[in-house]
Amino acid sequence: MRSEEAAVYREIQKNTENAMKAIDTISGKVYDDDFALQISRQSLKYAEIYNEASRQLVEAKAERYQSTALSDALQKASIHYNTLLNTSLGHIAELMIRGNNNNIIEMEKALKHNEKAGEGSVALARQLIGFEEKNIESLKRYL
Repeated sequence: MRSEEAAVYREIQKNTENAMKAIDTISGKVYDDDFALQISRQSLKYAEIYNEASRQLVEAKAERYQSTALSDALQKASIHYNTLLNTSLGHIAELMIRGNNNNIIEMEKALKHNEKAGEGSVALARQLIGFEEKNIESLKRYL
């Protein structure tokens, strides 16, 4: 596996792991059953994509993405801070849309910086980007 391909898979791992952790953190603040079900389904899809990226890296004996305790704590603190005074469905949907947009940007940058990545990693990255775009569209109705 080329280093560019491994870098794309690691970025996929990073983005999906962060999304799953964000959903896990925010789900306790959601009191709408339809919204809660939607974000639970999103988390499952993120897990599928994460597992595929992990499998590819393990098979190639390449280094996997490892988050730090500090980055995890900062992410949770940011979510708690941003929902301290406002836990409305519209506000939570807005925060999630921003997260989806950030993930799309990070994946596009990873693809641009690793243009020689193999078809498998690029296809999985494109799948993740498409999923993020669908999430944004489905979350807009809660704004």
